[in-house]
Amino acid sequence: MIATSTRSKRRLLGLSASAAALTLLASACGGTGGGASSGGGSAAPSSFSFLSATENTVDRAVLTSLSKNECATENKALPLSVQTQPQANLNEKVQLLAGQNALPVTFHEDTPTTVVQLAQSGKVENLEPLLQKLGVEDQLLPSAVSTVKELYNGQLDALPAEYNIEGIFYNKQIFAAHGLSVPSTWDELVADAAKLQTAGVQPFSASGQQGWPITRLIGDYIFRDLGPNAMKDVADGKAKLTDPAYVAAAQKVADLGKAGYFGKGVGSIDYNTALNTFLTGKAAMLYMGSWALSNIGDPKQDSVGAANIGFMPFPAVAGGQGSIDQYPSNIGLGIVVSSQYANNTEVDDWLSCVAKNYGTDSLKGQSTISGFKVNTPVPAANAVTTQVQTTMSTATSSVLWFEALFNAQATTTSQQDAAPLVSGSMSAQQFMSAVQNALTSGS
Repeated sequence: MIATSTRSKRRLLGLSASAAALTLLASACGGTGGGASSGGGSAAPSSFSFLSATENTVDRAVLTSLSKNECATENKALPLSVQTQPQANLNEKVQLLAGQNALPVTFHEDTPTTVVQLAQSGKVENLEPLLQKLGVEDQLLPSAVSTVKELYNGQLDALPAEYNIEGIFYNKQIFAAHGLSVPSTWDELVADAAKLQTAGVQPFSASGQQGWPITRLIGDYIFRDLGPNAMKDVADGKAKLTDPAYVAAAQKVADLGKAGYFGKGVGSIDYNTALNTFLTGKAAMLYMGSWALSNIGDPKQDSVGAANIGFMPFPAVAGGQGSIDQYPSNIGLGIVVSSQYANNTEVDDWLSCVAKNYGTDSLKGQSTISGFKVNTPVPAANAVTTQVQTTMSTATSSVLWFEALFNAQATTTSQQDAAPLVSGSMSAQQFMSAVQNALTSGS
């Protein structure tokens, strides 16, 4: 799922609609309310329409499967109708349809600023009261709900058809051979990395070419040290990345690079090479998201073997305000519901059926993990996949990631400068200053 997970996630909040586009959208939409009733109410659709990003084949495959099976009754009353739009033009298409009062019943949208604007204009459904009314609000994983609300200004403005958490995958055999246990603190993690390096084992595999696997570590350290609202404080202007505590986080990650813990030439390592380095046993640890489970489960890619791979959370920071059980999370392309069809019985029936069955069908039919509960037993997965699923189903809160609330310019700056940071050609202060300047100038 890398095409619609990591790449789109980095784009997800790194890109934002331009101020001019949002102004046009607000003008076209009119109104200021955010409730379901402000978008026009109970219009009667001719189909359960879904505008899907062309590149995302999973969500429409799941809905199609449901329409033929668990939701066949709902589909007979209101047939599923799917249209596709290239993701590069999706935001523009959604804004155009919103301005024409012609949004489909459901649609993908990967630009949260647009969704928030649509919600403020009464064009999309706040799903929390609707799902409560339908009695299916408990079908969403609490941690997924937390992630959605962080993305959409405190509201449940999208269904988490995909759900990913991030952490550190580790090679159990390497850990055992060197007498290491799973570290619970940053200091323990660094001590383990030092021990591995001394023994001639590369501690971490990471893609400096991509940049974000490294900047994720900076964000995670910030969340563990300063608490889950630390990056929102930056977005809201209450703090700056150049503040000492934020610079200190970048320095901690820079220190890993200075010690050689990412291996040689990290700046030239691309995503697939970094993944391959870990899956062939050439590095002990890999920071990555749950989308990598498909690679781990593929014996053609994974010569270490899924049984020999574990998953651990980013460790705690001594004296920090964050919690080790707050996993960085994302929802891929959220499925948004138009409020134009609020209170329509057939639409409500469809949404209720989706809530009850999407999680099972996604896992069973597409081998993907969603933000919905899995209510029907599926074939047993490998141990690490089961571990991650259990973690996701029991987690109650989440955090975002370093660039989640950045504009496009700051996201690009952050990811391009990650390799210079860990290679020593850019100081932590210079790195954070460059990103902060991009945030300020690009806002």
